[in-house]
Amino acid sequence: MTPADRPLLDAVVVGAGFSGMYMLHRLRSRGLQVAGIERGDDVGGTWYWNRYPGCRCDVESIEYSYQFDAELEQEWIWQERYASQPEILSYAQHVAERFQLRALIQFQRQLLRAHWDDAEQCWQLAIAPSDDARHPQPLRARFLIMATGCLSAANMPAFEGRNDYQGKTYHTGAWPQEGVDFTGQAVGVIGTGSSAIQSIPHIAAQAQSLTVFQRTANYSVPARNRPADKAEVARIKASYPSFRQSNRQQFAAFGAHYPQPGGSVLEADSQTRQARFEAHWEHGGFMFGRAFNDLGASLEANEHAAEFVRSKIRSIVQDPKTAERLCPDTVFGCKRVCADTGYFETYNRPNVELVSVREQPIERLTRSGLIAAGRTFELDAIVFATGFDAMTGSLLRCDIRGQGGQPLAAAWQEGPRTYLGLMVQGFPNLFTMTGPGSPSVLANMITAGEQHAEFIDACIGWLDQHSKATIEPEPEAQDAWVRQVNTLANGTLFPTCNSWYLGANVPGKPRVFMPYPGFPGYSSTLADIVADGYRGFRTRPASR
Repeated sequence: MTPADRPLLDAVVVGAGFSGMYMLHRLRSRGLQVAGIERGDDVGGTWYWNRYPGCRCDVESIEYSYQFDAELEQEWIWQERYASQPEILSYAQHVAERFQLRALIQFQRQLLRAHWDDAEQCWQLAIAPSDDARHPQPLRARFLIMATGCLSAANMPAFEGRNDYQGKTYHTGAWPQEGVDFTGQAVGVIGTGSSAIQSIPHIAAQAQSLTVFQRTANYSVPARNRPADKAEVARIKASYPSFRQSNRQQFAAFGAHYPQPGGSVLEADSQTRQARFEAHWEHGGFMFGRAFNDLGASLEANEHAAEFVRSKIRSIVQDPKTAERLCPDTVFGCKRVCADTGYFETYNRPNVELVSVREQPIERLTRSGLIAAGRTFELDAIVFATGFDAMTGSLLRCDIRGQGGQPLAAAWQEGPRTYLGLMVQGFPNLFTMTGPGSPSVLANMITAGEQHAEFIDACIGWLDQHSKATIEPEPEAQDAWVRQVNTLANGTLFPTCNSWYLGANVPGKPRVFMPYPGFPGYSSTLADIVADGYRGFRTRPASR
């Protein structure tokens, strides 16, 4: 069978997380022939893979949920203020069943290759089992939609001697489904980012000893998790449409029910400043960053928040040296702030040690542990809480080639370049859901995914209505968008430290600020572009 003889699908959606599932639902509702590709054996995306102990969402459950179906909104009952990984995975599975999505998805499959065929005006794909790339299955599709997630390509540092280590190793982003029992073991955790901050209290309570290897201290605020407040949930559900609309006007598409930022910290007297920081600290979660409205724009203002958090760390951690090691010296919020339950208190346990590898990095792994900070550590298990090749990693780990055979990796050699975070010039009919250049990780991810699914669905409908076969950005529009993302980012404090927002956690990755800061403005831009006949895009009619 020649490529032209293979059945032509309307669209292939890669990834069965929340964005991919909704995308499949929208396109099937349009009557299109669609297929989903998922490397796991079930739906859930990041909540399928991240099963480490303590894994929990840091957006409140009443907001971290679909809003496209009113009955689903009303009927699903969340159990906690911040939903745990098992509860979120159960929700994703419920959605898959409710909307009969599993029949559309090929599970335990990976996309190996996606090459644009200009003559046929379609994507030629190669799909293979997740654990065996030797016998790929060919597919053809008019549209290729990458819903592979911003935080799904695990970052595993290339430590010397990694293959020499004979103990057990785990990555928080690819945790065993059956869980892990650390009872009686000497455990090492490498990293102190979000997954480490959530998992360390649980591992410490189980292990005989826990050694945490920290390169960079991170800010964390208490989550103040609790069972869901039934009265509050009932009140929000009674006015869900207006609540959702209010959230869509927020910087990150959530938090409308929080008190809004109040004035400048630089204009407040010391008593007002302290009282407001205390109130927001006690409320818990990301509300702390809203104590004043200039914490993300002024270094002088930001230092007040940073020093307040450092003072809290010093008051919680009993050993002064450990406390100082845990105090960040970066700008508050330039990295994603974590929300924890008992993280800093964990360092008061007698079986927990914090080792700084900032000045003396990990030298190598050995057969029985590792060497770091001039010491040898014997470890039964090592947990790599080393994060992800964020935003671009999952897109560049498969062979995507556009017009003229140009690899996506070559087009992004100096950093990702997109129009709206949705499409790439030279790669017709390729959509990147929550891709670089969109709000993505700076927003409520379910809301961001829904927004992109609705844009893509409407775009495909518009193309079909106008007898257009392909769409891609105009080079000038893409260049202007990249400049706009950089201009907005440079007006904030986000670029002031080395974070995964800039790819700084992956050796050799170009330092480019990838997300788009500001959900409401982005939403308005999308609407304006659609109203203007998809301004900034160029289309071509069918070739035959």
